[in-house]
Amino acid sequence: MSHPPLSGVRLVWVTLALSLATFMQVLDSTIANVALPTIAGNLGAATSQGTWVITSFGVANAIAIPLTGWLAKRTGEVKLFVISTLLFVLTSWLCGIAGNLNTLIFFRVLQGAVAGPMIPLSQSLLLASYPNEKKGMALAFWSMTVIVAPIFGPILGGIISDNWHWGWIFFINIPIGLVAAAIAWKQLRTRETEMVHQPIDSMGLILLALGVGCLQIILDQGKDLDWFHSNEILVLAVVSFISLTYLVIWELTAKHPIVDLSLFKQRNFTVGTTAVSIGFSIYFGTIVLLPLVLQTQMGYTATWAGLAAAPIGILPVILSPIIGKYSHRLDMRWLVTVSFGVYALCFFWRSTFAPNMDFNYVVMPQIIQGLGVACFFMPLTTISLSGLHPSQIASASSLSNFLRVLGGSIGASVASTLWDNRESTHHAILTEHINLYDAAATQWFKLLESIGFSQPQQMAYTAQEITRQGYILASNEVFWLSGWLFVGLTVLVWWARPPFKPGGSESSGAH
Repeated sequence: MSHPPLSGVRLVWVTLALSLATFMQVLDSTIANVALPTIAGNLGAATSQGTWVITSFGVANAIAIPLTGWLAKRTGEVKLFVISTLLFVLTSWLCGIAGNLNTLIFFRVLQGAVAGPMIPLSQSLLLASYPNEKKGMALAFWSMTVIVAPIFGPILGGIISDNWHWGWIFFINIPIGLVAAAIAWKQLRTRETEMVHQPIDSMGLILLALGVGCLQIILDQGKDLDWFHSNEILVLAVVSFISLTYLVIWELTAKHPIVDLSLFKQRNFTVGTTAVSIGFSIYFGTIVLLPLVLQTQMGYTATWAGLAAAPIGILPVILSPIIGKYSHRLDMRWLVTVSFGVYALCFFWRSTFAPNMDFNYVVMPQIIQGLGVACFFMPLTTISLSGLHPSQIASASSLSNFLRVLGGSIGASVASTLWDNRESTHHAILTEHINLYDAAATQWFKLLESIGFSQPQQMAYTAQEITRQGYILASNEVFWLSGWLFVGLTVLVWWARPPFKPGGSESSGAH
């Protein structure tokens, strides 16, 4: 049963509620990162143990997202969204009052699990509420929240952990979630989607949990455990590979699959989802890398590193509504091409970073990259969902968002590992030049001696500078590689075929 689109004040309230919920959930996935040392210290644990506060949420969330389509058919999209949001509020409160690390990790697992349906359903319900000619605007509003939240997360996390109890990182979700759930229920309860009581795909659920759970742990813990030199990582890799391989085979033949892989028969869904997953993995990897470089090698505090990254959100906030308004006149492939081109340009720019660069040199690529971000999510989401029947949107959105989240985890792991490995290479090369026969090295030590450094101080300071320059050279190489990957990725989007009607339009249908 399809419902007529909303208009006026009611549409505004629905957009606000769904955007708030999306903002809250995306924010929560990044806000705890900078507060880990504070949380671990207050709970009497090592910072390395504290990383499970992030990992536990990511694992549970990654498993839960693909289940959204199946759960929505059994429960109804509106009811599932409201229940998920309220449970997110409850688990946020439980996280905030946790008295030890094990309890906090347990509640973070619950929080990640109940949060799974929130983002896919916010997208699906938003599209269903807008008339056909304004669905591009709906996706633009949704994209803004996904873009801005990861930027504010580290800044808020740093400010809260520096000035208040770390529990407020989670407590701030309570008023936002209650307001979002109340508004959504009031405005959308009469627009519930049709329910289909399908039997649960038990085997699919077990394989999904095993495969995705093990893969997420590998991505989060692989670097610390030295990847495949660790027996633990090897076992997890084997379990993940076998589970995911069998999951694909099982879901393609299951009568009521828990993950609808038949969506990949749609050309535009395959192209759009692949492009957004790979593109987001590169983008998210550099989002993680930039603050690391600034804090560990450039002397930035967590707050200033967040402020340096924040300008990337300026242009998307300004441009997204404009792009959404005129999206029906634009070829989505050209918008994505502009996005990827701007990404490539900014990454090539960042590959020229130097130890003595000032704050403005860090900020300017961030501002310009905002244009690329504004032309990224909305056009690719439109391509992914174009041509799909309204009943397929929840499943398509959950599968696309799952692959995007997984891509982000892969990107973060690859970027940080590559960064460390390349630093080791540059460190070895730079160290070779520290000898009595190298003119530059001799001149360097004379300079340090002239300003009063003793010989042990000279060696210690030189070792520190070698490490610093090694890491900056390594980050420049990661940025350079990211730029070329976006150049190559531009080709993929032109495999999509118009028309690009946003998912759920009356003229859309499964082909």
